[in-house]
Amino acid sequence: MSEVMYVTFETLEQLKAELQHMKGVERPAASRAIAEAREKGDLKENAEYDAAKEAQGILEARIAKLEGDIANARIIEIDTIDTSKVSILTKVTLTNMKTSKKVTYQIVSEKEADLKVGKISVTSPIGQGVLGKQVGEIAEVKAPAGLLKFKIEGIAI
Repeated sequence: MSEVMYVTFETLEQLKAELQHMKGVERPAASRAIAEAREKGDLKENAEYDAAKEAQGILEARIAKLEGDIANARIIEIDTIDTSKVSILTKVTLTNMKTSKKVTYQIVSEKEADLKVGKISVTSPIGQGVLGKQVGEIAEVKAPAGLLKFKIEGIAI
């Protein structure tokens, strides 16, 4: 179905809570909306019924995707992370070789990525470029803006 997704315990719990909300709150609401629309007459010309059915289909697709993500999730324990090289859940300090600007990112799964708080996805161009590198190494990142070079300054948890 989909590939393994590495997450923290907290993220897995958030995913499970979101799934419960969809199944326990949103799914019954979608069913009620369909029932109400069905009561309004001829289904052939009932746009409200069509919209409710479409919304239910989208919800069911989201539920199936989330169930797949949870089934393929693997929890990473922070105390088992090797900080000798960049890996998922490590915080890496980089220096842009062109601008000399330093940035620190935490490498996380796609579900946890949030650039505003310094969390980038392991599947992003920078995430892929620095993965497996050690302090002092130069990572070459192919980004939409061209080839970027970053020096790995530090790796921490």
